[in-house]
Amino acid sequence: MSTATLPEQRTPNQRPTRTKRSILVIEDETDLVDLLCYNLEREGYSCRRAMDGAAGLAEAKRQRPDLILLDRMLPSLSGEDVATQLRRDPQTAGIPIIMLTAKAEEADELVGFALGVDDYIAKPFSMKSLVARVSAVLRRAAQPEGPRKVLARGPFQIDVSRHEVLVDGVSIGFTATEFRILQALLAADGRVLTRSQLIDAALGTEVAVTDRTIDVHITALRRKIVVACPDTAAVGWIQTIRGVGYTFRDPPAHPG
Repeated sequence: MSTATLPEQRTPNQRPTRTKRSILVIEDETDLVDLLCYNLEREGYSCRRAMDGAAGLAEAKRQRPDLILLDRMLPSLSGEDVATQLRRDPQTAGIPIIMLTAKAEEADELVGFALGVDDYIAKPFSMKSLVARVSAVLRRAAQPEGPRKVLARGPFQIDVSRHEVLVDGVSIGFTATEFRILQALLAADGRVLTRSQLIDAALGTEVAVTDRTIDVHITALRRKIVVACPDTAAVGWIQTIRGVGYTFRDPPAHPG
């Protein structure tokens, strides 16, 4: 007698299991690690931890997380060194990184963004704000690629689908936030965008950050252009409109 395979039975309230997004916390303050993991797990994330830089780097390579929360001041290997090594390794280069630090000066933020981190949060911070920014960074990283779209103006060429920027033919590696700021400026076609508009375009409407955050990103973006293309006037296309915001236009002509 033949037997039929019965369909899987599911209770009325049972839902398909979804894989949790994994977050690796690299932080040497035990109390803070416990607090971070408690709040992240309440939001449905899976949390792993490492108490020093070397252990964190090894853990990231052993099992690739969806995002890393990285303290800047760590024993054995600094957060800056960890970020640098992660970005150099093709297998870990694409992991989103949010750097946590007690250093809140603009110059310190510039160092963080120059290393390729996706966001920079100064201590002390609210857990609500941190969770919102984790969510925003993960959402940006998970956006599917659409049809190939290229924006080109002056010396700039942005391949949106490939997340690639060429300036005077030179490829420059920008963070996801810097890339979105530059993309928004080019797409505005000469219109001035306020800092609030750039925050919405780069970080999302639900993330509460100060206007100064955009200024720091713009400064880091300009610096990367100058370092990669020291003999070009390309950086002059990104112009500050005092009291308003930024625009992308032909550099003003200099009499001579």
